[in-house]
Amino acid sequence: MTNKELQQRREAAVPRGVSNAGPIFAASAKGATVTDVEGREFIDFAGGIGVNNVGHCHPKVVEAVREQAGKLLHSCYHVFQYEGYVALAEKLNALTPGDHAKKTVLVNSGAEAVENAVKVARRATGRQAIVASASGFHGRTLLASTLTAKVMPYKAGFGPYAPEVYHIPYAYCYRCPVGRSYPGCKMECAELLKKSFVDMVNPEGVAAVILEPVAGEGGFVVPPKEYFPRIKEICDEFGILLIIDEVQSGICRTGSLFAIEQWDVIPDLLTSAKSLGGGTVISACTGRAELMDAPQVGGLGGTYGGNPVSCAAALAVLDVVESENLVAKSQALGAKVRAAFEDLARQYDCIGDVRGLGSMLAMELVHDKAAKTPAPDIAKALVAKCRENGLIILSCGHSGNVIRTLMPLVISDAELEKGLSVLEAAFAEVTKG
Repeated sequence: MTNKELQQRREAAVPRGVSNAGPIFAASAKGATVTDVEGREFIDFAGGIGVNNVGHCHPKVVEAVREQAGKLLHSCYHVFQYEGYVALAEKLNALTPGDHAKKTVLVNSGAEAVENAVKVARRATGRQAIVASASGFHGRTLLASTLTAKVMPYKAGFGPYAPEVYHIPYAYCYRCPVGRSYPGCKMECAELLKKSFVDMVNPEGVAAVILEPVAGEGGFVVPPKEYFPRIKEICDEFGILLIIDEVQSGICRTGSLFAIEQWDVIPDLLTSAKSLGGGTVISACTGRAELMDAPQVGGLGGTYGGNPVSCAAALAVLDVVESENLVAKSQALGAKVRAAFEDLARQYDCIGDVRGLGSMLAMELVHDKAAKTPAPDIAKALVAKCRENGLIILSCGHSGNVIRTLMPLVISDAELEKGLSVLEAAFAEVTKG
């Protein structure tokens, strides 16, 4: 069927609340290229929203899925255990930051990993309150959407929300929450956490602070190098746990296996998902062993958590990370994309800021560089023009004015150059006149 025919069926059968980047239906994908049902190819700079770091249908992942599917599709780990779950937990315990004893619970979505991290933190500390970031995104379930600050489209009309969740501004240097400039600011944004203990929440009741090392949906915002060490100091001072949400930034996207490594901070709990499964459904919460053991038997898990096929896929992904040196590939890819973005910024006044970490890069678009007036209209037009010309890109940010890149780390030089050429042509077309 054609895209138009399938779109008509979609509109009749699927709720409008399920968003789509465009009226395109995929038929197949390989590496960094997606082919639609009409045979048209698209360079993929979206990567399934950060899921395909190892590329679409990586041969090792496909083979691992095929082999496992012929042996055991599902038993429920709570009924029949299987080695894959244990092997993946062992692997994540070894690879996540810190050389202390760790344990891992496997679940399904990023939101579910976040909710389990909060459960662990509350049970381990005996406290209830959670402090999150105003720029953070943690999912669409009740608690996850409570932790997420942005109202539209994630929260509007879905309340009431979970209690004992508080938000503080993030370290957003381009739009500093305290009106200062880095590096002379002395990290006043980090001190906002401590200030919240005066006018927002009693620190003795705070179980955890949860933050993304790079604010994903919030606009690919990267805090300065001093930010997370200071946040961890404050947490330790008040006996508060630090949860780092690596759902989008993890598995080499930022030029290290996990982004938080680049701040030399060891979190108490860390969530991972998206690219961990290489396209299959899996997520994890990894943390200090004594914390992870705090919940009672039966308090963690779920019917589908750590599905054997997804475990096999995730183990294959981590093998690809090592065998194909994806950390180095992410660093090299990031250098190329950043250079291209900075070149575009010199040409187009609508690009107010180029930022990111590794290959998790973005451009914030504005109508006026001095006033920094958000330009979501330009972002929307760019996304549409690129799609029209065979490139899939995504916008993000609280105002929808940030163009982000999440292309597979295995993208070829030819695919990358073609995609960047389409993006540059789109800028010329959208901003002319």
